[in-house]
Amino acid sequence: MDIRRFGPGQRRPDGPPGTRGVSGTVIHQDARGLVTELAFERRALIAPHANPNTTLFVVISGGGFVQVGGERTRVNQGEAVVWPAGIVHGAYTDGTEMRAIVVELTGADDAWARGVLDALAPGEADPSTSPADGALAEPRRSRAEHDESEGEPW
Repeated sequence: MDIRRFGPGQRRPDGPPGTRGVSGTVIHQDARGLVTELAFERRALIAPHANPNTTLFVVISGGGFVQVGGERTRVNQGEAVVWPAGIVHGAYTDGTEMRAIVVELTGADDAWARGVLDALAPGEADPSTSPADGALAEPRRSRAEHDESEGEPW
């Protein structure tokens, strides 16, 4: 069994040039990708940058803001953002702290193979799926309804 430690006491300053108030710990890295835990202080910034890999930014506590291309939006705990390969992206906080798990997927997108992997003929659409209109989910609770005894800050 291999236990990986992350969190307070394990972090170091992290991020591309121009980043401030962000520290992190690499949890796992191999040829398939990289998994990192990041902690954002108040008024922290991951400077906008592009990356050759598709990346998932999963907010596990607190909240802040993310940027993908020219679009900016708020994110909160329990939400994940996809940072597409080659597109400028970044994240920042205002008066709050935020913790995130970042999963960086190396290699090419395998979307072309999904029909093959699912035993569909090339170009054949999967009848069980349909295109969806994406949107951020509405928060389930207000700040006043938050119970800190659940172990996570608002």
